[in-house]
Amino acid sequence: MKKAVFGVLWLLPLLSWGEVPREGLPSLAPLVESVKGAVVNVDVVARHGGDDESSGEEADPLEKFFGRHRPETRAGKGSGFIIDPRGLVLTNNHVVQGAISIRLNLEDGRSFEATVVGRDPLTDVALVQVKGKVDNLPFVKLGDSSAMRVGDWVMAIGNPFGLASSVSLGIVSALDRNINAGPYDAFLQTDAAINPGNSGGPLFNLKGEVIGINTAIATVSGGASGVGFAVPSNVAKALMPQLEREHMVTRGWLGVGIQDLNATLGKALNVPVMEAALITQVNPGSPAKTAGLMEDDVVVALDGQKVSSGGALSRTVALKRPDSTVTLSIYRAGKPLEVKVKLGTRPDLEKVGAVTPQELPNAQKPGRIGLSFQDLDAQAVESGIRGALIVDVAVGSPADRGGLNKGMVVTEANRAPVRGRDDLLRVLAAAKSGTTVLLKVLVPPGGGHFLRALEIP
Repeated sequence: MKKAVFGVLWLLPLLSWGEVPREGLPSLAPLVESVKGAVVNVDVVARHGGDDESSGEEADPLEKFFGRHRPETRAGKGSGFIIDPRGLVLTNNHVVQGAISIRLNLEDGRSFEATVVGRDPLTDVALVQVKGKVDNLPFVKLGDSSAMRVGDWVMAIGNPFGLASSVSLGIVSALDRNINAGPYDAFLQTDAAINPGNSGGPLFNLKGEVIGINTAIATVSGGASGVGFAVPSNVAKALMPQLEREHMVTRGWLGVGIQDLNATLGKALNVPVMEAALITQVNPGSPAKTAGLMEDDVVVALDGQKVSSGGALSRTVALKRPDSTVTLSIYRAGKPLEVKVKLGTRPDLEKVGAVTPQELPNAQKPGRIGLSFQDLDAQAVESGIRGALIVDVAVGSPADRGGLNKGMVVTEANRAPVRGRDDLLRVLAAAKSGTTVLLKVLVPPGGGHFLRALEIP
């Protein structure tokens, strides 16, 4: 019964009423064959948070200085897809977050170790690179997600429940969905079957182009919902240059409070639009304040691109580079104006790349290494421990990729003893870009020493 209904729906665009198909039902097999080789299964071993519970045993002496910081790991599976024959892979941030090791398994049986190039937690996009030199890997292209319409056919390929190379078909159910997953939600919604393990996998149009990265599902008690969400491909396109070059994303910033404009507000403000972004606050010292934007200004376009809501303005600004100049088309007191604004850098409100003043003094930008550290307290020094205590490691940073964790004590750097924070600062400040600093760390509890290699970007 389900197959019969599916067949009728599939043929509707192809047949006029009363026509009888002369051939069998159209098959997606050629499309699947052309793209499935570029879809990868992502096996991850990752760290996760959480302190150990007390066992009732006598505490290790180091624990009274550093607390319990024993690394814990989890194993996970997801999906991804190759976008460059040299082994660049797109997937979800949540698939590879905290990864200690990543293995990519191809449909043809090959398997590669991989490393994270860059991650953006705010859009759940990550870029991964196959380790070592590879060429001529199968790859797929990113399509134009803005060209998709509700009702267009889409196909998902991934690794649901560990079932490799699973294919599902559906349509685009909605556009620009906000599911409160982050500040820049604008998901494609689809009824193509997406399940745990599909995360990071591609959502294809019928040309074989990736128009989304499968990311989330809506769950209901007692069964599947048939509602899945994908990050639009145009978002990934915009982020990739920064992820590949800088390993993280910095965003443009206006410094305003905004809300959606509706018909009632538009009438009250005497503007001839019903969909736009209404500025409700202009932050002191912000780029918006410097440019002369005011409360109750109605933003209808940015660089000629229509702005239909507050969220649309936030997303458009966030995809612009800091220090770039944009032109806002606005209405003020019912009159059209154009205002040029030099964007600032969006503050790290979510603390996804937090740094402290102890970051390297010669860092090209905050978060370049992602390592924060300080002197040990007096009790630790009196007990004979010498070194610099790591107090924070930014997720996805070189320090994170080098296996450094909060609570470790760096006791040596490049074979030289580290007696405190300043010793470590000197070694890292002198390290040239592209070199590796060899660190010896003490990992409480237990007091074991381990070597870590920190690559300087």
